[in-house]
Amino acid sequence: MGRRLVEKRLRDVGGRLRELRSSLAIVEEQMAHLVDEADDMGLRSLVSETPGADLEYREARRHADAMVRHRDSILAAIAELESKQDQLLEQMRA
Repeated sequence: MGRRLVEKRLRDVGGRLRELRSSLAIVEEQMAHLVDEADDMGLRSLVSETPGADLEYREARRHADAMVRHRDSILAAIAELESKQDQLLEQMRA
């Protein structure tokens, strides 16, 4: 692969990494809020022992779990791009 093509791909990967890291920061902040909210609703559900409170807790927990899965997918994408970046850097050294 030509040096210019490798450099272009490195720039593309670097830009995508910046975007994902920015998204990760936002998702982690939202996730923390949703997890805290779900924990609070879980405590309220235990104290009140009403079906409505339990339903609210389960819904909040589903949202928090979905955000955790989203964060994990972003982390996996970052790891994949970092690996690609390392491969491209190795190609430049060769």
